[in-house]
Amino acid sequence: LLQVKTGVAEIGLLVLFFFSRVQIIQSQSYNVGTSGATIFSGPASEEFGYTVQQATNAQGKWLLVGAPWSGNRKGDVYKCPVLGSSNTCNKLNLQGFVSIPDVLNVNDNMSLGLTLARIPTGNDMCGPLWGQRCGDQNFYPGICSKLNALFQPQPAFSPAVQTCGGPMDIVIVLDGSNSIYPWEPMTDFLLKLIPSLDIGPRSTQISVIQYGVDPRIEFKLNSYQTKQQIIAAASSIQQIYGTATNTFKAIQFARLQGFATTNGGRPGAAKVLVVVTDGESHDQHQRDQVIAECEKQGITRFGIAVLGYYIRNSIDTKDLIKEIKSIASLPTERFFFNVSEEAALSTIAGTLGSRIFNIEGTGKGGDNFQMEMSQVGFSAHYAKQQDVMMLGAVGAYAWSGTVVHQKGSKATIFPFSAFEATLQDRNHSSLLGYALTTLTDGSTEYFVAGAPRSNHSGQVIVYTVNAQKQATVVDQERGKQIGSYFGSVLCSLDVDSDGVTDLLLVGAPMYMSEQKREEGKVYLFSITKGILSEEGVLSGPAGNENARFGMSISVGPDLDLDGYRDVVVGAPLEDKEKGVIYIYNGNKDGLAKEFSQRIPGSKLDPQLQYFGRSLDSNKDLNDDTIPDISIGAYGKVVQLWSRGVATVTATASFNPDKINILNKACDINGRKLFCFDAKICFSASFRPQNPVGPVDVSYALTLDADLMDSRVTSRGLFAVNNERYLKKKTKISSSPSCETLKVYVQETPDFVNSLSLKAEVEQENPDANPVLNNTSPKAFEFFIPFTKDCGSDEECVNDLVLSFLVLSPCSSNPIQVSSNNRELKFEVVVKNKNENAYNTQVSATFSSNLYYSSVFPTDGVKCTSTLKETVTCQVGYPVLRKDQEVKFQITFDYSFDYLQNQAEVTFEAKSDGKEEKPADNTVRLSIPVQYETGSNMNFYVANSTNQVVTTVKTLDDIGPEYNFTVKVSSGVIPVSLLYLTISLPVSTKGGNQLLYLTSVETQAGGSVSCDTSLVNPLQIGVKNQKVSFSEESLRGTKTLDCKSAKCEKIQCLLKDTEINSNYYVKVKTRIWNGTFITVQSLPNFSSLFLMSLIVEIKLIKPGEKADVPVGVIVGSAIGGLVLLALLVGLLYKVKSSLKPLWKIMNKSTEKISTWWMAEAAPLKNCWFYLSVFSFFIVSCLK
Repeated sequence: LLQVKTGVAEIGLLVLFFFSRVQIIQSQSYNVGTSGATIFSGPASEEFGYTVQQATNAQGKWLLVGAPWSGNRKGDVYKCPVLGSSNTCNKLNLQGFVSIPDVLNVNDNMSLGLTLARIPTGNDMCGPLWGQRCGDQNFYPGICSKLNALFQPQPAFSPAVQTCGGPMDIVIVLDGSNSIYPWEPMTDFLLKLIPSLDIGPRSTQISVIQYGVDPRIEFKLNSYQTKQQIIAAASSIQQIYGTATNTFKAIQFARLQGFATTNGGRPGAAKVLVVVTDGESHDQHQRDQVIAECEKQGITRFGIAVLGYYIRNSIDTKDLIKEIKSIASLPTERFFFNVSEEAALSTIAGTLGSRIFNIEGTGKGGDNFQMEMSQVGFSAHYAKQQDVMMLGAVGAYAWSGTVVHQKGSKATIFPFSAFEATLQDRNHSSLLGYALTTLTDGSTEYFVAGAPRSNHSGQVIVYTVNAQKQATVVDQERGKQIGSYFGSVLCSLDVDSDGVTDLLLVGAPMYMSEQKREEGKVYLFSITKGILSEEGVLSGPAGNENARFGMSISVGPDLDLDGYRDVVVGAPLEDKEKGVIYIYNGNKDGLAKEFSQRIPGSKLDPQLQYFGRSLDSNKDLNDDTIPDISIGAYGKVVQLWSRGVATVTATASFNPDKINILNKACDINGRKLFCFDAKICFSASFRPQNPVGPVDVSYALTLDADLMDSRVTSRGLFAVNNERYLKKKTKISSSPSCETLKVYVQETPDFVNSLSLKAEVEQENPDANPVLNNTSPKAFEFFIPFTKDCGSDEECVNDLVLSFLVLSPCSSNPIQVSSNNRELKFEVVVKNKNENAYNTQVSATFSSNLYYSSVFPTDGVKCTSTLKETVTCQVGYPVLRKDQEVKFQITFDYSFDYLQNQAEVTFEAKSDGKEEKPADNTVRLSIPVQYETGSNMNFYVANSTNQVVTTVKTLDDIGPEYNFTVKVSSGVIPVSLLYLTISLPVSTKGGNQLLYLTSVETQAGGSVSCDTSLVNPLQIGVKNQKVSFSEESLRGTKTLDCKSAKCEKIQCLLKDTEINSNYYVKVKTRIWNGTFITVQSLPNFSSLFLMSLIVEIKLIKPGEKADVPVGVIVGSAIGGLVLLALLVGLLYKVKSSLKPLWKIMNKSTEKISTWWMAEAAPLKNCWFYLSVFSFFIVSCLK
């Protein structure tokens, strides 16, 4: 539901339906209960539930519910008794009591109850669409009325009620000369115009003057007092005829006689002159003087040119139109009319009547509305500090909007100029006053108004009002997204109730996510002397669609009694328009940005719609001292009850208080083990202090709770069940409830780290009262330590000595790294020369061009790599005794993803004890390295049982990535132009795809450019593509290259290469899985071919004839090796034995063999194994 502008005279209630995919999210429970909720029903057709307000009086506790479409949309308010067995709501029948005396009330569509606000003496209600009739026009200034404590309406007030234009004297001057024919349209014009005017002694009077050669008065201003009398007199006027048209003589006569007091003219009344003629005047020489005198006298003039005579006689109308325009007031487009013939006069009567009416006694006609359509009361907020009722007037000043301050019987209406500069409202559609609130710093009260359509993105304005009732803008904030309706909901929050506003909450319920989902947001702003600073946002769960989160916001005094106010936010369209509310708790730091509770309306009643469209959480309605929440829905109102809060604490003690594994005094199932008693106690504190009763909980006890992180088995077990886990139920009150359990300790190598006992508490019944405090701990952990063999002080002082030896082949300096030489191996020795060292570790930190591979031996050494570029090894665990030494080998592999000229490793030894000589605990090594050019082997498996993808949507549907980089190195002679050709096998001879080019990247700077016409030719990712694969035999084909397959060429150009520089071209491809799944036969062996090609290049330097030496060229083209062939091997029909395959694979590399035996053995004969091996690119330099 959204209040929107639907025309210049109406803001209605628009129900928006969205059918969407919604993420299912379970409700989360804290202290607002859903069990026992009270649901009140009313007529949905009346929009019952659009607003809701909690109220109390001597007769009980109530909900006031707005039904703004009740009774022909006049609106009304219901009262619903909260306590007792009845859930029937009674209508207050206020429609007949809300009216303004001495005006013509238009109560239809009044929408009474659209706005409800709390005031010290009761409640305030408004009907912003209340109207008054002035003449034939309806204005909508809005109306409000206060309800006393017994819900009886007080006299209504309308700060913007109109005076229907005030007194106005209208003199109509009709041309009655011979050229007017026929005459009846002139009288028809009068009969059509007069009904649209508000005729009366205190409003509008009319006189008619007819002229030809001379003017005469048909009837005076005071001749008739009623509309019917004037109509009768006008219908009997006869044409006087005349051979001349003395228009300006008639105008002068009207000025002097028509408006004269002797003929009924009233001092102070607006003077309006209407001149109707069909020809140019014969006394035009008087024009300037006559018009100037009319202007001086303040007479507003309408000029109407009847062109019928000119058109019938083929006379140019230009001069006639010019003359009549000179009679009309400025601007002429508002005060000048012309019709093609006499009969058409009646068609402009209505428009003329409206323009006359809009003069409103000022003597200036026009279309600009001020407060006539203001809809005062569209929103309301009571400003406590200044005892002012703020009323929003969204329709004021042609929908720019404004705010009205009502204090007692006096109203201050801020003019358009008060906020004009801030709004910058070019299109007059800001709707300022849509929402209202106040802020305070303890001494100054700041007023806040929302304008959700300002600049299309919404705006919030903060202002103050001085003693002269003048508004001064202090600050403003604009929304961040067009159409988000930022500022449509405002709420101020004093979190700690110290009298100073901490946060301003601004709703933007139509905010859309990047996926164009209308989720909604609530912005948070802190306040410093009225200046707003954004502090973040509140939002519902990600992925909600059309939720309208933030369409309603309510600040409760303190829902969980922790001393901080809480916030309720409605999302009435979430969950398929059923609606959801969210609760955010205040705390010492402000307001939690994560909701503590989510309550879907569907949990309360599957038939609910728009649950959360309105909210109130201001009062305790069941006398338990806790504020409760009332929620409006479509045709229903739901009352939820807040529950008491229990904060549980736990304590534990152990006897004995330390574990001595040498003291095995307990007999457990025939084994002698150490045991101890664990006493666990629970107690609770409650808010409020007198809750319904103790809290029912279940608690779980766990020994060695970090078992999954560091241990295989628990060191401690409960004697009662021989398990490390025990779960029980209990009732917890303010007095401690204790239980003693016997625990025995198993044989364990880890007697350094304390044994933990973890207690976890959870609510037994989520709907019970009281409820567990969600901000306090529900898990408690206690520790019993082990005794240590480190002397009487039990402080272990160690002296660890660390040394190492490089075992990798190190014949060259720097080390040459290649696919055959990519290991870096160390022998590490750690020795303890002092007291026992518990939990001894050796950590290795290494550069990014290395990665950890393995450790040997594994007995007594355990290595884990949990952080990038770090590996930690436990040695001699759990204790490295005095003079004990541990030796192990650790291996790293070189990474070809990060090429660096140094490989660096730092080893450090440490323990849980105090180190005596830390200087010999760390060693560092830096090794220079170089990388041989070559190719890396890639391996992947094509599963023949997989479905062949025939509709390719993404690149992943093709197959695995296959990427390589071509490096071109220049020598000592610069080259101005260099060509590079890369040939890719893209399909087999049978037409099945092999490689699919996805990207060709060159380095920044523009020296290298490549043809990209072959990149992504099927536009995969942009649109779906149908592909097919045919059966094809590749038996006998050992390599797939440009001889055995179809190749495409990538052409690259290198311009103005610098000497001794490197240039790179990175090619990214995908291997088509479908080809290798559908082929009929492949070689049943796997081979690895490392093919090298020495490319002899001849360079000619422009302008010279001599050849460049071949040795120089070969040295500068080391990196020019490119893709020549893609070798495909099939490992086919794996059955019970893998020995034949092992023999074949043993001819390749040791690593492939190891992988195959470890990983491929369990696979069945339905798998194909595809090895993609090393390759090079033919480089062609022209």
